[in-house]
Amino acid sequence: MDNIDIISYKHDGELHRVWKNVYKIFESDQLVVLVNNKVDVIDGDGRKWKTREPAICYFFKNYWFNIICMIRTYDIYYYCNLSSPFVIDAEGLKYIDYDLDVKVFPDGEILLLDRDEYDFNIKVLQYPDELINIIQDNLAKLMEMIKQKKDPFNRPCVDGWYKQFKEITGLSETRISKE
Repeated sequence: MDNIDIISYKHDGELHRVWKNVYKIFESDQLVVLVNNKVDVIDGDGRKWKTREPAICYFFKNYWFNIICMIRTYDIYYYCNLSSPFVIDAEGLKYIDYDLDVKVFPDGEILLLDRDEYDFNIKVLQYPDELINIIQDNLAKLMEMIKQKKDPFNRPCVDGWYKQFKEITGLSETRISKE
C-alpha cells in the first residue's frame, strides 16, 4: 500500500487544498481508492488541520466528481466534489475543484452545497460554456448514482474497503457497523 498526497486546485491554477500521506488501497485505469485517517491537511491560505474520521475516497478518470465516504461511529456520510478527473504525477493525485458539492446524510437526505461559490466562479474565473455543461451533466450522473445506491453509496461497499484498510494497517479503533 502506497502513500500519496491529494492536491486540489481551483480553475485558475490556484492551490485549494492538500491532504498529506493518504493511503492508496486500489488503483485501476479508471478508479483510485484512497483512505485518509486523521491526516494533515493544508489549505491554500496556509491554514493547517487534521481530518477527524477515517474516509474512503473515490477518484475517477471518466467522471467529473470525486466521492468522500466519511466513516463515523455508526454511520457513513458522503461528501462529493464536482471536480475534474484526476491525474497522478510525482507530487501526488491532482484534480481541479469546481465548487459545487453534494452531501448525503445517513437518512438519505441530499444537500447541494456551495451553489453561490460556483455561480460566482463561473463569472470570476470565466468557466467556459463547455465546462459548465460538463459539470451539470456530471452532477446529474452523480445524483443518479446516489439515488440508485450504486457503489460507493451503500454500506457493504464502504465496509469492504474499510475492512481491507484496517487489515492492512492493523487499525482497530473505529467501528462502522452496529454489532
